[in-house]
Amino acid sequence: MGGSEGGINLKYLSLIVLTFQNATLILSIRYTRTLPGDMYLATTAVVLAELFKMLACFAVILKEKGSVSGLIEHVHYYTVIQWKDAVKISVPAILYVIQNNLQYIAISNLEAAVFQVTYQLKIMTTAIFSVFLLRKELIKTQWIALCLLFFGVSMVQLSQNDTKSSKTADVEQNPMLGLIAVLLSCCSSGFAGVYFEKLLKGSDISLWMRNIHLAGYGVLVGLFGVYWNDGETVSEKGFLHGYNGWVWWVVLMQAFGGLLVAVVVKYADNILKGFATSLAIIVSCVFSVFIWGFVITLQFAIGTALVLGAVYMYSLPKPQTKILPA
Repeated sequence: MGGSEGGINLKYLSLIVLTFQNATLILSIRYTRTLPGDMYLATTAVVLAELFKMLACFAVILKEKGSVSGLIEHVHYYTVIQWKDAVKISVPAILYVIQNNLQYIAISNLEAAVFQVTYQLKIMTTAIFSVFLLRKELIKTQWIALCLLFFGVSMVQLSQNDTKSSKTADVEQNPMLGLIAVLLSCCSSGFAGVYFEKLLKGSDISLWMRNIHLAGYGVLVGLFGVYWNDGETVSEKGFLHGYNGWVWWVVLMQAFGGLLVAVVVKYADNILKGFATSLAIIVSCVFSVFIWGFVITLQFAIGTALVLGAVYMYSLPKPQTKILPA
């Protein structure tokens, strides 16, 4: 009985963590991108998040190995000796950095609720890449769910043509740029996730070592992005220009929130993940209304309902094929 209760508690904990991460990060980024005053550079925030993530993983492995020499030996083996696997990780790492930068662009130009709903298109891109790269088969219910998802997101986007939040009227936004950014982010997320899954099949590398490689490449590629996109601004105003407590909160959420989700996600089945996503969308909508005066139209509500239904349908387990006795 105690084991069963423990499993249920872990499931509820994973639900809370997943919902909190999904909703809070988006709302926090949106809040920091609508604050008055000097705006921080999104490219530097991405680099710092990757750096903190890498340091956290080093700390975990150091604790596991019990010594600095053990840490160095472990990292050396999986980075230098097994260099081919380490190089292969560069592809999803680069895509994740691009995805994170695109998210900042999208959230800066879209309402938090609209972004949260539209970003669920990553389910569709992941499914499509899974079919082509991993040869996965989707059942009829999942294809129907993807169609509902597309129509729902389309309705949400069309509902924004004539509406704007009352409290972000003075914030310069480009909804079309935001839409393009979120679509590219979904494609990047889908391909990176499927490619990563393909790499990990048969791999014995730990979660922490895997994230060290991802974050290491992320820092290098992210720094190149800082130089390329914001080099002049950084040289004039500094790397941490525009940073405040809220921005540091976003950086830490990106760094440690993702690792926390990676730890608890093994206790969550697909239905629980889908439920957490649905809760995060609802939370984002509610907070968007109260914080930014977001207007929920009938068309937005119907589109969101279709997306929530699609997420639930897609996460349902596949029916097991019954084998008839000979």
